[in-house]
Amino acid sequence: MVRQFGSNEDTNMDGDWDESAVQEEDTMETQDTGTQRQVRGQVKWFDPTKGFGFVISDEGGPDILLHANVLRNFGQGSVVDGSAISIVVQDTQRGLQATEVLSITPPQTEESLPLRDMVEFTAEDIAQKPIEPARVKWFDKAKGFGFANVFGNNDDVFIHVEVLRRSGLSDLQSGEAIGLRMVDGERGRMAIDVIGWEAAAK
Repeated sequence: MVRQFGSNEDTNMDGDWDESAVQEEDTMETQDTGTQRQVRGQVKWFDPTKGFGFVISDEGGPDILLHANVLRNFGQGSVVDGSAISIVVQDTQRGLQATEVLSITPPQTEESLPLRDMVEFTAEDIAQKPIEPARVKWFDKAKGFGFANVFGNNDDVFIHVEVLRRSGLSDLQSGEAIGLRMVDGERGRMAIDVIGWEAAAK
């Protein structure tokens, strides 16, 4: 069954969490009310600007808070909605909260990559490309693209939002350190895989 994911404006099913509560959790020690356990589910939504989002467990039940700090500890600054995710959760006074991200799998799609320069590459081809450290120059999610610069090189590397989404990320911030796998396209270098720098450095 395919789940239908609401936008981040749909907070009726997000338990007792609200933005002020999440900020409070970020500044004080979380009080456990239960043991930790592993849960598999899907990302309902995640907003990097707000610094949190929610996960829907495959077993049902209330939504699980996913804080940006927990996601960053895994090595990502964002995650695309609908991604399969495995997390460790604990019961807190405010509800279920993720304490560790174990794995993330981007949602599957039947659509082909929109850039013809990339159509010829298989997943195996992409995985064989070296990961190069880079820094985001700028990325505009509304426009659907942005650019980064490999360390020590001022040449721009094009990043398409679809490549970002297929890499399991939903957004990038200016100045953010990332790892890139790249190819030479008709209009210059372009990313075919984007990895959070903490994850790339592991």
